[in-house]
Amino acid sequence: MEKRQFKAESKRLLDLVINSIYSNKEIFLRELISNASDALDKMYYKALRDKDIAFNKDDFYIKVSIDKDKRTLTVEDTGIGMTEEELDTNLGTIAKSGSFAFKQDNELSDEIDIIGQFGVGFYSAFMVADQVTVISKAHGSDKAYKWESRGVDGYTIEPAERKERGTTIILKLKENREDEDYDQYLDQYRIKALIKKHSDFIRYPIKMDMVSRKPIEGKEGEYEEVVEEKIINSMVPIWRKNKNELTEEDYKNFYAEKHFGFDEPLKHIHLSVDGTLRYDAILYIPKEAPYDFYTKEYEKGLELYSSGVLIMEKCPDLLPDYFSFVKGVVDSEDLSLNISREMLQHDRQLKLMANRIKDKIKDELSKMLKNERDKYEEFFKAFGQQLKYGIYANFGVNKDELKDLLIFYSAKEEKMITLKEYVDSMPKEQENIYYATGETIERLERLPQVNFVKEKGYDVLFFTDYIDEFAIKMLHEYEGKKFKSVLSSDLELGEEKEANEDYKEIFDYMKEHLKERVKAVKGTRKLQDHPVYLTSEGELSIEMEKVLSQMPDGAHIKADKVLEVNTNHKVFEKLKDAYEKDKDKFKLLTDLLYNQALLIEGLPLEDPVEFSNNIWQLL
Repeated sequence: MEKRQFKAESKRLLDLVINSIYSNKEIFLRELISNASDALDKMYYKALRDKDIAFNKDDFYIKVSIDKDKRTLTVEDTGIGMTEEELDTNLGTIAKSGSFAFKQDNELSDEIDIIGQFGVGFYSAFMVADQVTVISKAHGSDKAYKWESRGVDGYTIEPAERKERGTTIILKLKENREDEDYDQYLDQYRIKALIKKHSDFIRYPIKMDMVSRKPIEGKEGEYEEVVEEKIINSMVPIWRKNKNELTEEDYKNFYAEKHFGFDEPLKHIHLSVDGTLRYDAILYIPKEAPYDFYTKEYEKGLELYSSGVLIMEKCPDLLPDYFSFVKGVVDSEDLSLNISREMLQHDRQLKLMANRIKDKIKDELSKMLKNERDKYEEFFKAFGQQLKYGIYANFGVNKDELKDLLIFYSAKEEKMITLKEYVDSMPKEQENIYYATGETIERLERLPQVNFVKEKGYDVLFFTDYIDEFAIKMLHEYEGKKFKSVLSSDLELGEEKEANEDYKEIFDYMKEHLKERVKAVKGTRKLQDHPVYLTSEGELSIEMEKVLSQMPDGAHIKADKVLEVNTNHKVFEKLKDAYEKDKDKFKLLTDLLYNQALLIEGLPLEDPVEFSNNIWQLL
């Protein structure tokens, strides 16, 4: 029997397949099963077109078998089979695709889905096998042939015995190495798991003889091993079923089966798109954020299938970052894949699909906001930060896409409201959208500035997430109304000018004493019962300074602070008296007021010892 040689370029490609093209060895089983599915597709197509071919749907299947003693893993199909010439052509020339040629010969563009069009998937078997044997009998032939190879050294083809049409691939698995476990592919549960993971939705049954222990009837405590042939795969994916056939429970069960989360989904989206780009998808909006969602370790992405075969467990390009919480699956027959089918070609098709998915997610969230407010608030509690980050990121490029999905707590309504709801309820004379930033709603409700604005008949939005103010600064305005912090130094509402003119000399002296610690000192009448407060001037607020100070390179970034002194408070009377009679005491009171303002704002004291000494001195 003459050993035939691979062509020189095929030898190099085989080496690439074994060592480089595939990133994960377990992919070999997906490739072999996909090829078997292709062979069944071809036979199924011929049977439908040729009335002389006896057709029995039960005859179309794939069988996977394990023999631990012989150390073999076998994948068998009842597909179209191969002649001696086809074995030599298809398996002797790497990257010569029998599936691709079949589509061309039969002028099939969209009539039939055939996955294996690159002709390299079969050779992934050499990643785990020392020897690969293929026994095949072509449809319409009375002869069978055996193709056998140990890799780059070549292959042989000889006559063989096989009763029915189809192909059997036998892998003689490699021995374990210190860095590689090949025994796992002799374990029935591991093989079953790989089939479920990568090939669960192949349209033909994938059968396996499963060994299980069952109690012996009439013999308590005794068991026997029983071999039962079982169908491993689901065959028909849920996303290809008619929506009218599916219940809410079906969608929830699929969510659990795919391990998308331990919670139940808040919402599901079932897409079936049939146009220039065909695809089906089931998307889920979870109820709870995963434990690692707001960490660097979290990986976004949807499961991507091509004709029911898993291509990528997480395809990040299908989701924008601000919708990274969405889970689900997408299946398309039209994607342009690379040679190993593990990575996508970044082409127009993928972008079209991603844009459609993005728009559908936004539409579903908008509907939930409008029609199921409680459910939306539950969603926003878990993932609202991500939407706000989406507005802030990339210099606000997505702000118009997301602004109407934001909700904030309203001081006036005492509930969560949208920006549109805020603007629609504004008095005619109100020029700005007012907001306050702080750690909790309870703390913000006690702010004198909030009460001051509310007394004017204006609502105040509470920002309690660290990202809120950053996002709003990027948004800048909504429906022509600019955002205004009630904690900014220029919040006057027409009543601050007089207070500053009357006591300008005192405030100038305080500023001179505090030096660069504050940008300015000014009087105010909006602090009610509070004697003093720190506000900010410019784009960077004190709350933003707090956030930035927690970052490695943000400690030096400071807001321009303004010390505001309540000219209606009794403390200010003491301050005026000290200014006229005792400048040293005035300076002491100024330092104390400044440090108290720092404490109220939750900022660290610059010198706690000096602060304590000043209190003792005053006492």
